[in-house]
Amino acid sequence: MLSCGGMCACDILNYFNFTQPTLSHHMKVLEDNGLVIVDKKANWHYYSLNRAAADFLISNLTEALSVTKDCICNDKNKKC
Repeated sequence: MLSCGGMCACDILNYFNFTQPTLSHHMKVLEDNGLVIVDKKANWHYYSLNRAAADFLISNLTEALSVTKDCICNDKNKKC
């Protein structure tokens, strides 16, 4: 959603079926973890994607989910 550019919280909320406080909570978690950047202007919050953090996360998840020769899913000693 934010990959196309920044969005106001009220516009983001249009895509979900939950309350504004719930959106604020989840966006705060994403902000605290560096995945989104918030720009506060008066009573408005504009959120944008932190591309560097998103790319880092995608890279690490891709690596973690890749099957390699050392992967435990290749363990021949499985008993079950």
